[in-house]
Amino acid sequence: MDNSASLLSDGLDRLGLSVAPEVQARLLAYTSELLRWNEKVSLTAITRPEEVVDKHLLDSLSVVPEVKDAGTLLDLGAGAGLPGIPLAAVLPALRVTLVDAVAKKVAFMKTGAVKAGVADRVRAVHRRAEGAPEVEGLPRADCVIARAFMDTGPFLQLARHYLTEGGRVVVMLGQMPAAEALEAHAAAAGLSLLSARTLALPLSGDPRGVAVFRSP
Repeated sequence: MDNSASLLSDGLDRLGLSVAPEVQARLLAYTSELLRWNEKVSLTAITRPEEVVDKHLLDSLSVVPEVKDAGTLLDLGAGAGLPGIPLAAVLPALRVTLVDAVAKKVAFMKTGAVKAGVADRVRAVHRRAEGAPEVEGLPRADCVIARAFMDTGPFLQLARHYLTEGGRVVVMLGQMPAAEALEAHAAAAGLSLLSARTLALPLSGDPRGVAVFRSP
């Protein structure tokens, strides 16, 4: 029996997030579509519904505190639309651009955004982000984010090119590096370390880290 709905509701409570039942239903519709596509297109190695809830949906939504004040979000190497689509679903004022270099993944993201009820605020773009937003036709954003895209140092070097003035980069980490390492990565990219926190995924207890960097 698939108990994804109760797991999602419980996990959101543990994250301290209040999400309307209809939004939760759309999030589950999105993940169902992800698993359906995954049978033909490689989108995720995680295929058990309860793990999808924990390690995709709740992992994505764990950074709501870092993203909630942004008006625009750029998700680089978005893959299946994570974390951008779940964040758009629970933050109704957020406008999101999803970028990936794999056409089939971009095709899924467009369908996934419809299932999540956010197609009016989410744009999926087939592009390889290389640090030249004007040439690539990509926007600058208040917040640039990625999940399992590349190592922190190279990602900061790339992401800084897509920030609005005073914008921030949110880095989602499996393990939190030492503060000294984060400070060094920030300095090398011309950014400053704004915050860093550790957490555990609400269902599995898997460790996660979130670091936020700001442009001058």
